[in-house]
Amino acid sequence: MIRETLTELMRCRPHDLIIVVDDGSTDRSSEEACLPGVHLLRHLVNLGQGAAIQTGIEYARKMGCRYVVTFDSDGQHCPEEIGKFIDVLERGEADIVLCSRFLGRAENIPRARRYLLKLATLVERALTGISLTDAHNGFRAINIEKFPDFAITQNRMSHASEIVDLIKRLGMRYKEIPCTIRYSDYSLAKGQSMMNSLNILIEFFLGKVIR
Repeated sequence: MIRETLTELMRCRPHDLIIVVDDGSTDRSSEEACLPGVHLLRHLVNLGQGAAIQTGIEYARKMGCRYVVTFDSDGQHCPEEIGKFIDVLERGEADIVLCSRFLGRAENIPRARRYLLKLATLVERALTGISLTDAHNGFRAINIEKFPDFAITQNRMSHASEIVDLIKRLGMRYKEIPCTIRYSDYSLAKGQSMMNSLNILIEFFLGKVIR
């Protein structure tokens, strides 16, 4: 699926710098991602999604990028929608743009997942004071040039909650925009389990207490 995702991404965004972080995979992901024009980075061991995103951000900074768009490799996100994220940043309307499947469309989302994600969003709002409709969505665009201190320290899935906390702590202006999330048997099998949405919040909350 990663090759299909990258092919679609390069077709829609031929002039963008595309960075893939292989987080210690043991399958053929790296081989599938070896396409002309793709910058492939590898972790020798699995560190977690948060660590992979931070590695990508650090590399983008070294390459002189102003913005970073985080994008899943399982086919859930639509490359055609990236442009409207970047437009919001270019117009100076926000410092970080967040995708909301609940303002847009969540194709084939299981009912239980929908309810659990909405519950997790309410808990997130109570923990951070940031009002979002979709707190755990991996599709977002960030102005990393304006915020050199934007850094993810939660290596695993709790990075999603940490990003919301960073919005508050760094005083970032944020905006949610409608987007489409396409659920398939593959993405549901590869994605996080439903209970992980709550485990993310627990892990993040404990990290804040211990710090």
